[in-house]
Amino acid sequence: MDYKMNASIIMLTAIFFPILLGAVLLLAPEFHSRNRLLAVTGAGLVITGILAGCALGTEGTEFLLLSLGERLQIYFRLDDLGRIFAAIVTIVWILAGFYAFEYMKHEREEKRYFGFYLMVFGVLLALDFAGNIVTYYLFYELMTLLSMPLVLHSKTKEAIMGGMKYLFYSLCGAYMVLLGVYFLNKYADTLNFTAGGTLNMELAAGNEKTLLVIVFFMILGFGVKAGMFPMHAWLPTAHPVAPAPASAVLSGLIVKAGVLGVIRTVYFLFGESFIRGTWVQTAWLTLTLVTIFMGSMLAYREKIMKKRLAYSTVSQVSYILFGLALLEPSAMTGALLHVVFHAFVKVTLFLAAGAIIYKTGKTNVDDMTGIGKEMPVTIWCYTFASLALIGIPPASGFISKWHLAVGALQSGAGIFTWLGPVILLISALLTAGYLLPVTVKGFLPGADYDYENLRKKEPSLWMLVSLIIFAALSILLGVFPNPLTEYIRAIVSTVL
Repeated sequence: MDYKMNASIIMLTAIFFPILLGAVLLLAPEFHSRNRLLAVTGAGLVITGILAGCALGTEGTEFLLLSLGERLQIYFRLDDLGRIFAAIVTIVWILAGFYAFEYMKHEREEKRYFGFYLMVFGVLLALDFAGNIVTYYLFYELMTLLSMPLVLHSKTKEAIMGGMKYLFYSLCGAYMVLLGVYFLNKYADTLNFTAGGTLNMELAAGNEKTLLVIVFFMILGFGVKAGMFPMHAWLPTAHPVAPAPASAVLSGLIVKAGVLGVIRTVYFLFGESFIRGTWVQTAWLTLTLVTIFMGSMLAYREKIMKKRLAYSTVSQVSYILFGLALLEPSAMTGALLHVVFHAFVKVTLFLAAGAIIYKTGKTNVDDMTGIGKEMPVTIWCYTFASLALIGIPPASGFISKWHLAVGALQSGAGIFTWLGPVILLISALLTAGYLLPVTVKGFLPGADYDYENLRKKEPSLWMLVSLIIFAALSILLGVFPNPLTEYIRAIVSTVL
């Protein structure tokens, strides 16, 4: 009992410590000194990382924080699925935070940025540790409100419009989810996340058509945050206007809150058997493939670097949703692997773009000819991450896409059995088309390039170390995928 209580305290501290520390940074005037601000932020990131790591090492951790009624409970419980998401959040948030120490020098209001950055860290951990849909919904809404200042940080007209669009779309999606919570409260045995689902089929008898509409609304609602068509338009507007380290975590992590919400809804509340073979599965699969192709095509045509990467996120996150919608073990394994791999890869790409902007001011892809000569380490990191996202073996993206393709072929999902792998292949070719030109033109600028006035412009170690670690993870997780793959297969076996 004492062990469980101590483990619960560690888990709760990992959640609320960065939230409270971020609030202190925002409100206390003592942190106007930059050195003091960075020291406190760095300590907060490290301490939170240690607390989260200790929490992830515990078993059977759960805690009822607050009960507002029989079903309205703020309840936390750590399971293996939550461990994966929490581990990614911890690694990425700490390294991207240290990267921002250098990058944010040329941005105003660092105090505000790091205050909200810490608070969102705690909220994301709360989502990963949430034990029921009520807790998840509460912190899901809080995540939107606290991450919006990261989007509109620069206070330009574009940033403010991007932030408002992000808020509007996110709230619309959240209200679709809230509608589902109302119905689940009536037709589910419990609102706690339970592998296999909690829907009471006796109570649901005669109301299946209504409940199918409700689960589809919840998938769409969480799909807003994940950038799934037709509610994807906020993402290529909001992500590019944020500071680069904020864009990185928005594209690498915050969109995954929508993915986790979909998993909890389909596999832990309604149960996958409830939607298998129904119009909901067909519509969901259709939307994911449309999003994959559309996002890749728009990224291919886009010339602004960060916006190109944002469209790429629209496409790549729907790889994950496609794997989940197949309701097949190998496909779900590929989807969860892509959750991990995409996080590290996309953060690498955005941070590399941020380093280019920080040192050269260049934002357009056509202006980056010769950038590999000026910033070789940065562009090599970008290149390794690009190869991983394309899915070239042995980089990490190949492993996840292999499982997704195999899962589609084994799913028996009609036309999607072959159409899915075809769309994935076309998207991979388009991904190569919009990522690799930066590398080719960067390292091979041609005879017209001014070699005589070449100057090295690599960023500081604060930025380079994070870039190198993320790029290394993008490759090494593909070279040595077995431990993570087996861990994820064990999770999949409990829900399928």
